[in-house]
Amino acid sequence: MKNVIEVKNLTKEYKELKAVDNLSFAVQEGEILGLLGPNGSGKSTTINCILSLLNFSEGSIKIFGKEMKPDAYDIKKDIGVVFQDVAVFEELSVYDNIDYFCGLYIKDKRVRKKYVEEAIQLVGLEEFKNFFPKKLSGGLLRRLNIACGIAHKPKLIFLDEPTVAVDPQSRNNILDGIKMLRDRGATIIYTTHYMEEVEILCDRVIILDKGKIIASGTNAEVKALASIEEKVSVEAIDLDKKYIDEIKKFKNVDEVIYNNNILFIRYKKGKNNLDTLLDYLKEEHIKYNKIYSERPTLNDVFLELTGKELRD
Repeated sequence: MKNVIEVKNLTKEYKELKAVDNLSFAVQEGEILGLLGPNGSGKSTTINCILSLLNFSEGSIKIFGKEMKPDAYDIKKDIGVVFQDVAVFEELSVYDNIDYFCGLYIKDKRVRKKYVEEAIQLVGLEEFKNFFPKKLSGGLLRRLNIACGIAHKPKLIFLDEPTVAVDPQSRNNILDGIKMLRDRGATIIYTTHYMEEVEILCDRVIILDKGKIIASGTNAEVKALASIEEKVSVEAIDLDKKYIDEIKKFKNVDEVIYNNNILFIRYKKGKNNLDTLLDYLKEEHIKYNKIYSERPTLNDVFLELTGKELRD
């Protein structure tokens, strides 16, 4: 598959701060790439450099095989951008908002009408196309924002946290729409802090921290970087502290927490961890109601790689 984006040795400096530090990666045609990182990791700066909204200190950026520049309008017409902050015209209806943004790229009125109707259908706004933005809920506004960014059928789409502060129904609608865009051939750069969305949507992920790539690959490849192999939760009422202390000494145990009658155990890499625990519970006649085992999630790996301290 050919590369839609090629970033090589990208560096962006602000006085003494390197917001992006010698970054190199490629995005393939037809994939959804999750660009992840804590606040201040360099995600927004990287995207703004790719879009030529920021000058950068060193490196090169190609889109569709051509060098990206501020005046590269032949490239920009095939790019759609949906920023986190909703940007629509309050004085225009849903239909007219989408028509306006689509009209920046599509001049033929018949083609534009078709594209606008398809965008409305994609995000599920058929019943609201005559509404004005102030009459829309937060979820509907998000969907309108997306429609405005993708109505001209761009080949490359940047989606910056498109599901922030929406209800589950709107989130499902948005995620389904993003999958549909990919299925229709679009290449998508997706940023979010919701790791479950990344696991659902993204073919590949890049995790940034302090302007550098600290992990990249498929979801499975990134999860394999975790130092923990398994997480086990056991519902055990009034578990004696001596049992908790003994479990902490088990082979491969990394952490044991007992709270609200739930015993939580994190295991390092190893085999037969659950079997050993079940044998122990049986031998000690410890009663439990439920037991649940799971592998590390992408969120676990993200926190392990980037740390748990708060970011600005």
